[in-house]
Amino acid sequence: MKTLVFLEHHGDQVTRASLGVLAKAGGDVAGVVTGSGMNAQLAASAGPFGAATVFVADDERLATPLPQPRVDVLAALVRDEGFDTVLFAQSVLAADLAAGLALRLGAGLNWDLVDLREEEGALVGTRPALGDSVWVDVGWSSTPRVGVFRAGAFDPVERGGSAEVRELAVAFEEHSRLAELIESTVEETSGPSIEDAEIVVAGGRGLGSPEKFSVVEELAAALGGAVAATRAVVDAGWYPYSTQVGQTGKTVSPKLYVAVGISGAIQHKVGMQGSGTIVAINKDPNAPIFDYADLGVVGDLNEIVPRLAGLVRQRKAS
Repeated sequence: MKTLVFLEHHGDQVTRASLGVLAKAGGDVAGVVTGSGMNAQLAASAGPFGAATVFVADDERLATPLPQPRVDVLAALVRDEGFDTVLFAQSVLAADLAAGLALRLGAGLNWDLVDLREEEGALVGTRPALGDSVWVDVGWSSTPRVGVFRAGAFDPVERGGSAEVRELAVAFEEHSRLAELIESTVEETSGPSIEDAEIVVAGGRGLGSPEKFSVVEELAAALGGAVAATRAVVDAGWYPYSTQVGQTGKTVSPKLYVAVGISGAIQHKVGMQGSGTIVAINKDPNAPIFDYADLGVVGDLNEIVPRLAGLVRQRKAS
C-alpha cells in the first residue's frame, strides 16, 4: 500500500493536524507540500514524523490557497507514482482538495475519519455517526482511496529519521488558471492556535456577556494557552468563528482543556473529548459537562477564574 499525505502548511510550518495524519498512516508513506517560494527545511521537517519522501510543488500559481491548481498537482502525482491512498487532515482547503481529487480520479472518498487500520489486506476507516453517538466502519471499493481525517484526531509522533525531498515539475489544466484570488485578509490573533495549543481555555454562554471573556483570556494567558469558544458564543458574535470548538467547529486535543461556563452539549463534546485532562467550571451542578470532565468546580466563574489565574501566576513566579 502506497500512501500520500497532503501536508498543509502555514508559513514555514506544517500543521500539527497534517503531521498527526502522517504519523498515523504508517507503512510506505510520502508527503506532499505545495506553495510558492518554499524552503527545503519545510519539506524535510516531515521526515521525523514518518515521511520517507516529501514531494515539493513550488510554483507562483500555488502561492494562493486556490484548490484547482493543487488538484492538478496531486492528481498527476498520484497517477505517476502509483499511490493507492491519499489522506488529508480536515481544513477548508483540504475539503476542497479532497473533493476535487476524488472527482478527478474517480476515487472513493470517506469523510470525518477518526481512525484507520488494515484488515485482511483491506483498509478500514472509522467515523462517527448519528451525532457522534456511535462509531461506524467504512471502506473503499476501489483505488485510489481518498480519506479526510477530523482535525486533531491524531497527535504527531516524532520517530526520528529523515525524508528524501523531491521537487515536482508541475503542469496546470487550462480551467485551473481561470480563477484568481483578488484579496485575502488574515484575522489577527494572539497566542497559539487552538488546534496546536497544549492548553485550551474555552468560554461558553455561561459567561453572560462578551465582555466577560476577559476572564477566560486572563486564565489562558496565565497558563500559556489558547482561547476557544462554543458555537452559541460565536453565533452571538461574542468571539471569532476561528475559535469555535465542536461538531461544526474545530476538533482539539490539548493536554489540558478548561471549560468555563459551558453546559457541555454533545455538539461541543465531540470537538474536545480527546483532550488529556478536562476541567469544568460551572455554577450548575447538573450541567452535562460534569459527566465527562476529569475535574469539576461548581461555583461563580467570576470569582473562581480570576482567582485561579492569580494562583497560576503566583506559582510560576515562585
